[in-house]
Amino acid sequence: MKNNHKNWTKEELKIYIMLLCAKADGEETPEEIELIQSKTSQETFDKIYDEFKGDKKKKSLKKIERAIGFHHFGAIELITFRKEIFEVYLADTILCKKERYLDQILDNIIY
Repeated sequence: MKNNHKNWTKEELKIYIMLLCAKADGEETPEEIELIQSKTSQETFDKIYDEFKGDKKKKSLKKIERAIGFHHFGAIELITFRKEIFEVYLADTILCKKERYLDQILDNIIY
């Protein structure tokens, strides 16, 4: 049974977005995955990761765009979340062009 992204909790949505950020450069490194796992329970991570693995980038962005409208994020939450996103980008110590590009797309979706 697939999770309905419209019913994602804020935490699940954040994990999904962080997984997309980890894969922005084409691969998810062990450091990125460990960092994301540290932000949630193993059960939540596994559920969202299983769904994420089956999605292409375009589908992922559409899911995020639809799901973001179901949650209200306060300014402090967004600032904290942006820091977490950059932690994921920098977990492999490199901020590449693809990650910067995805970051701009996410800015447009999240804000």
